[in-house]
Amino acid sequence: MGTTGIIGGGIVGVALARALSARGDDVTVLEKEHRLAEHQTGHNSGVVHAGLYYKPGSLKATLCAAGRVSIREFCAEKGLPYREVGKLVVAVDESELDALAEIERRSTANGVPDLARIDGVGRLREIEPHVRGVAAVHSPHTAVVDYASITEAMAQDVRAAGGAIRLGHEVTGIRREDGRVRVTTPVSEDVFDRLVVCAGLQSDVLALLVGADPSPKILPFRGEYWELAPERIDLVRGMIYPVPDPRFPFLGVHFTRGVYDSVHVGPNAVPALRREGYTWLQWSAKDTWESLRWPGAWPLAKQHWRMGVDEISGSLLKPLYFQKARRFIPELRQSDLTRKSAAGVRAQAWGRAGELLDDFAVDQVGPITLLRNAPSPAATSSIAIAHHVIEHYLVNGA
Repeated sequence: MGTTGIIGGGIVGVALARALSARGDDVTVLEKEHRLAEHQTGHNSGVVHAGLYYKPGSLKATLCAAGRVSIREFCAEKGLPYREVGKLVVAVDESELDALAEIERRSTANGVPDLARIDGVGRLREIEPHVRGVAAVHSPHTAVVDYASITEAMAQDVRAAGGAIRLGHEVTGIRREDGRVRVTTPVSEDVFDRLVVCAGLQSDVLALLVGADPSPKILPFRGEYWELAPERIDLVRGMIYPVPDPRFPFLGVHFTRGVYDSVHVGPNAVPALRREGYTWLQWSAKDTWESLRWPGAWPLAKQHWRMGVDEISGSLLKPLYFQKARRFIPELRQSDLTRKSAAGVRAQAWGRAGELLDDFAVDQVGPITLLRNAPSPAATSSIAIAHHVIEHYLVNGA
């Protein structure tokens, strides 16, 4: 079967390692941090998406549908929590009804199970007693999980099958030699028959090491969450989402009851000043300068500057963030938002013209496969992404 190196110990990289090792491949995962799921995988809301938003026929739509089933089955097999708390996408007023109808159309085309259109305040409040709105779509099987625990369970399968997972191995060099790939870290050097890069926030950096096109570049967006006070979590039974703005690849501030019953509010979407910058105080002059000098920076700013100002203002001023959340739950009080919980940073790919890539994207450079864009719902889709990569990019090396 040959040897396969995988760069990245998030859920996508480990899911790929698990799928390859299960069929007998010699697999080694290289992860720069000292634990798995350190970044995007371990800093998200834990939602198993049902496929409401994605363009029908896209990789996101196809792999999300397959991945949701696979994640559910994996959790059942391993005894990990999987809670179908349900999602309500709410139109607060009549101006959002057309966009809600588009979500309903996409959801139906994507085969979201048991999707229902909900009209009228009375029916809405049968599902979420404290919500405000005129209509919604309800996805009763949208679930929540603990993706970090899932990643660790997958890693156990990799090790049991003879695969290696090396933590604290930051890749500093990649070189093709006679059809194989030499990978260097400060503590090791390996030669693989093929290499797969699942590096998330660092994916464009590693793409440059192998001579791939600099585009798409990664633009890090930080999403910040507030937690509801424990005595107020009864305001939310499951998930309450806004109707998303179709011009922007983020869903807007929403409410999610997590797998361990805490309720968080968010995230927003603000530019991170470092690839792995989880607060405003964590910044990198190099990362910020690289984003500013990218050809797509000014077209993106010109198109979305109003939304950017709004998101940054909400990040810095709690009352503005609170007002966004209170649109959906009028009973919410500012004091109910007790503290900011761990933020996440999304690896959003963007092109030279300033366009934000929506779908998953994969490149191939000889024996090297690169995941260039794998934002949400990548965690939901992780097992399906692994099989897609094997079938479409690695089969000739089998």
